[in-house]
Amino acid sequence: MKVIRRGLSVKLFLALSLSSAAFAATAAVKPEVAFKQAYPQVKVDSFESTDINGLYQVVTGQNVLYYLPEKDYVVLGEIFTKEGKSLTAEKKGQLAAKLVQSLPLDKAVKIGEGKNVIVEFTDPDCPYCRKASEYLMKKTNVTRYVFFTPLAHPAAIAKIQYILNAENKVKAYDEMMLGQEIPANAPAVSDKVKALAQEHMELAKKMGVQGTPTFFVNGQQVVGADTKKIDQLLKN
Repeated sequence: MKVIRRGLSVKLFLALSLSSAAFAATAAVKPEVAFKQAYPQVKVDSFESTDINGLYQVVTGQNVLYYLPEKDYVVLGEIFTKEGKSLTAEKKGQLAAKLVQSLPLDKAVKIGEGKNVIVEFTDPDCPYCRKASEYLMKKTNVTRYVFFTPLAHPAAIAKIQYILNAENKVKAYDEMMLGQEIPANAPAVSDKVKALAQEHMELAKKMGVQGTPTFFVNGQQVVGADTKKIDQLLKN
C-alpha cells in the first residue's frame, strides 16, 4: 500500500509540475502574440489593454472586438460606462473620423460654402434624416458633403439616383428631403449615375456607417439627428 501511495504521489506531483509549466509558458506569451496565434485569420490594426483587467481591445478595419487571453475568448459587443456611454462606439467613431479624410468628396453632393465642414450619410426616406436636413438647411456657416446610404429604405435608391442625375443636385436634394415625388418628366438615369449611387453605399460600408443619418462635423462623428451635439461642435 505504501508503494502504491508513493507512486500516486509521484504521478500527482508530475502532473502538477507539468500543469504549472504549461501555465507559465502560456503566461510568458504576450497577449497580442497569443491572439494572432489563436486567430490568424483576423487582421490586427491595433491591440491595446482596456480598463478591465485582462481584457484587450482589438481593432480590425472598422471593427472593434475584445480578447481574453486567459481563455482565448473573443468577445463581440459594446462596453458601456455606468453613465451609459459606449466606449466601443466612441472608439469606432474615432476610427471613422480618421477615415473620413480619405473620402472622395468630389463624388458627394456639395451644399453651402461655410467654414465648418460636415460630411453626412443620409437617406431621403428616413424621417430622422429629413429632420436633420431641415435643421442644416438653416445653417449658413457650413459646407456639407452629402453621401447616400438607404440602409432601412432600399426603395429610396430611385430618389438617390434622381438627385445624383440632376443638373441642379442641391435643388433635387431639397425636393426629395422635403418628401416630394420624382417628377414624371425626370430624365433617364445613366449607368454611370447608378454606379455612383452604388459607390456611395460602398463608401458608407467602408466607413462603418450602421445607421442614418451619420455626420462627421469638423472631423467628429455624430450618429443620429442629434442637433444639439452638432450645434455644440459648430460653436467650438
